[in-house]
Amino acid sequence: MKTLLGYADQISVTAGDEIAFRVSSETAEAYDATIVRIVNGDLNPAGSGYREEEVSGTAWHIQGRPQKIHAGSCIVVDAAVPLERLADGWSVTLLARPTLPDSSGQDGTGQVMFSLRDRMSGGGMEIGIKGEEGAYVTVQGSQARVTCAAGVPMRRHEWYRLRVAFDAAKGELTLSQAALESCAGIADSADVTVACSVEPAWTSAARIIIAARATAEGETIFGGFYNGKLEAPCLLDHAGAVIGQWDFSIGIDGQDICDQGPFHLHGHTWQMPGRAMTGHNWNGSIRAWQDAPEQYGAIHFHEDDIIDAGWATDFSWQVPPGLKSGLYAARLRSATDEDHIPFVIRRTAGTGHAPLVFVLPTASYLAYANEHLAIDAALAERVHDHVPVFGASDVFLAERREFGASLYDRHIDGSGIMISSRLRPVLNMRPKYQSWLGGTGSGLWQMNADTHIIDWLEHEGFDYDIITDEDLDREGIKALSPYRCVMLASHPEYVSTRMLDALAAHRADGGRLVSLGGNALYWRVVYHPIMPGVMELRRCEVGNGWITDPGESCHAFGGEYGGLWERIGRPPHETLGSGFIGQGFDKCTYFRRQADSYNPRVTFIFDGIEGDIIGDFGLIGGGAAGIELDRANSAKGTPLNTLVLARSEGHTNTYLPSTCALLINYAGQGAAQSDLVRAEIVFFETAEGGAVFSTGSIAWSGSLSHADYDNSVSRMTGNVVRRFIDPAPFELPASAARPVSF
Repeated sequence: MKTLLGYADQISVTAGDEIAFRVSSETAEAYDATIVRIVNGDLNPAGSGYREEEVSGTAWHIQGRPQKIHAGSCIVVDAAVPLERLADGWSVTLLARPTLPDSSGQDGTGQVMFSLRDRMSGGGMEIGIKGEEGAYVTVQGSQARVTCAAGVPMRRHEWYRLRVAFDAAKGELTLSQAALESCAGIADSADVTVACSVEPAWTSAARIIIAARATAEGETIFGGFYNGKLEAPCLLDHAGAVIGQWDFSIGIDGQDICDQGPFHLHGHTWQMPGRAMTGHNWNGSIRAWQDAPEQYGAIHFHEDDIIDAGWATDFSWQVPPGLKSGLYAARLRSATDEDHIPFVIRRTAGTGHAPLVFVLPTASYLAYANEHLAIDAALAERVHDHVPVFGASDVFLAERREFGASLYDRHIDGSGIMISSRLRPVLNMRPKYQSWLGGTGSGLWQMNADTHIIDWLEHEGFDYDIITDEDLDREGIKALSPYRCVMLASHPEYVSTRMLDALAAHRADGGRLVSLGGNALYWRVVYHPIMPGVMELRRCEVGNGWITDPGESCHAFGGEYGGLWERIGRPPHETLGSGFIGQGFDKCTYFRRQADSYNPRVTFIFDGIEGDIIGDFGLIGGGAAGIELDRANSAKGTPLNTLVLARSEGHTNTYLPSTCALLINYAGQGAAQSDLVRAEIVFFETAEGGAVFSTGSIAWSGSLSHADYDNSVSRMTGNVVRRFIDPAPFELPASAARPVSF
């Protein structure tokens, strides 16, 4: 069982920067920490061997302490409420669309929609939902409490208007639960009044919390989280004058909550609930929230939202000058466990640069961060055609859901997880981690699979730098402009507009691009403009694990339309020459040379390579062609001068086309029966003197080290990189090749 785990405040640093590490020792054991450079994270004895190098002068011995994660989103109103205005009574109105109406909350005391309570004494009031009781309001006095409940349950995914009122003079507490749309035969609306001689025992410390309640555990530790949408909460005094009126349609792209009432009771969201959500009045005519924000006045809260673990720093390190750019980690070791907290050291600006830059796809790492697919998804075993094997980290995450999940997973209420963050321990973003997703053999996926490429670059002696997707998104073309050649990793699936624009600009400047993976540049994501390490995804039009609800396809972070880049109008074929066609996870195969490979334009690529078969070996599934596959298609943007150098074959029927590759499903689409699902190695030159080479296979990097790096995959990759870092420009062919399509 995992007992030692942590995260860093940054993912990318340079000399002079200070990076902080936040660690939880679950058993309060002491641990030793040191900084290491990760060269190869694969433990497979058939490979070149795990390799990390310690950085001298980095050694800490730290007495461990457990640190908790408190998941769950809500709104915190920062200003003090004028309680004197509520002495004679008050009322609250709001709109609610519950997504777990059968639940009485995590602790059985209800899911709170609106609360005004004293954190220490609990005195005050709260409005919520509690299973079969439906909506309720509770008034907590100094010695007693009174609860008024609707007595009829609320329906899932239906809108209700709630109104509660307390009249001190009459000694009455009233609740109204009204469905906006009735359903024949279902009683889900009610008006109830009960006697209430108890007055709320709130003090000046009482605060409004929306979608949760304050607790005595701490100022930022909340309880009673609500699951579902809320809209337009309003607090009034006994005379009906507005005290607070919160409009969630204002500032949708931020975390501030605007109060339009006279007392300016503004607030902020906690753990980033979903914004840009359709409200009760969305009529289906609007698809972008920017066009009619008044129809997007809802926020979707979840009891398992988590963006920032909020842990205290255990130790920090100032990066000294002179360290090689690369993938590093803080290695933590206790008597019972080990963990690595990864980060990148970039070359310091103004100290020169290598001709080659390797872009670590940290956006894709975030997309898969702490995924629960094989545990939660019933079809995972059938899709992969083998029994998933779980390690200690997988078991830990299955039991400890507060550490959050991936953008493939769902919230507890069934809605898709749209926001991911690195400000928490990401246990599948580690060296030594073996993934059930990574096929047979080494079983590597994402970061650990990418260490195969780093290991190969080291062995071949290439001068290279490493940057992250966050760097590329933040800096754009500036991050790439010093480099002649850009190298993409094994599975750079998730990219932002700024990242794609930077790659296009680099190519327009005559840059060269080497893609050593599959299913690249596929989904659009958006990084938060203010909070580094936080990323949003909207899976619209076509899903993977889930799909966005109607009207919610535009990101809250800036408003861009989400989904596949192909559907947005910028298919990966335009940039890489190929795009995602299908996948399978049982075993990997090989490539066979095609007629284009004998074109004089690519003689340099095949220098020293004998025979027609390429990559019938490898640590990932036993071959260089597999897992997720890309192929050329000029109808989707593959340049007409593209050469298809090699095509994979021999895949099993576990390999199936992607959902976007078929307009209709029919029998016989498995790779053993259909020629559609194949990977293709492609090459083309650009008008600016650059060139692009793509392997079209996630498994490619797992074959680089075979036979002590003396093999066709390593040789072909080396031939390409050496030519691509050569300043001599490429020349366009006199005439374009015939279109490539299927």
